[in-house]
Amino acid sequence: MSPTDPVIGSVRRVATADGPRWLVRSEDGDRLLDGSLSDLLALPLDDARATVEAAPFTDLAGPVLAPVDGQEVWAAGVTYARSRDERMAESASASVYDEVYAAERPELFFKAPGWRVVGPGDHVGIRADSGWDVPEPELALVFTRDGELFGYVPANDVSSRSIEGENPLYLPQAKVYDGACALGPAIVPVWVAHEPFAIDLTIERGGEVAFHGATDTRQLTRTSADLGAWLTAATSFPDGVVLLTGTGIVPDETFTLRADDIVTVTIDGLGALTNPVRVVGRDLRDHGGTR
Repeated sequence: MSPTDPVIGSVRRVATADGPRWLVRSEDGDRLLDGSLSDLLALPLDDARATVEAAPFTDLAGPVLAPVDGQEVWAAGVTYARSRDERMAESASASVYDEVYAAERPELFFKAPGWRVVGPGDHVGIRADSGWDVPEPELALVFTRDGELFGYVPANDVSSRSIEGENPLYLPQAKVYDGACALGPAIVPVWVAHEPFAIDLTIERGGEVAFHGATDTRQLTRTSADLGAWLTAATSFPDGVVLLTGTGIVPDETFTLRADDIVTVTIDGLGALTNPVRVVGRDLRDHGGTR
């Protein structure tokens, strides 16, 4: 099976003439879920599984969309040694990254509302006011309303290293903007796929490979259960929630994304997420900004 083929048992969101619908891939074709992902994630995990497996066959089809609707997307940082080392190298406040890597409490931050997430084939963004930008290929976790792990999906947490490196308090600007979060192609439930996962990143430029890297989730310093427990410890998610788990692949300081690059995040057993790159926003530095 190609990484671009729908994974058997996966749940994906597609555009149809009647609006977005959710399909389940089976060995015999697609099945149609009645309702939204929010409806599905409101159920206990066993009931959600029964709903997915009982979905009726359908001939609906359409372009694949980002596999979210009402969910928020959050992210964990500095969960791989590689990420810690690179954050320390880029930052004027290096010690904070070493400390959080070893701390009991993880770094967790808001990444995107569901409506801002881009799907397969859509453009991810690099900020016009940033000079050093990278994709961050990550395993994303999908949790139910009650905090049960429902499934997994490939993710790209696009980030400005120059903005975060200037000051850690600029993290929201480095991480939260148009085109900064991509998910897809589909959510693969926990009863279909199992950790650990191999993760691969390829960046093409002008028809050639400009960067390639690989890692696997065995390098994560925190478990999915631990990250989910901290995320939901004092915050409720009535529509369920998606949590990016951090990256173990970071291009070195000589590399930055450019417009028209093609970024592909492939996770074995989950599929491949491919997105072109574009510049977003305005550069207010030294001309037009106010104080």
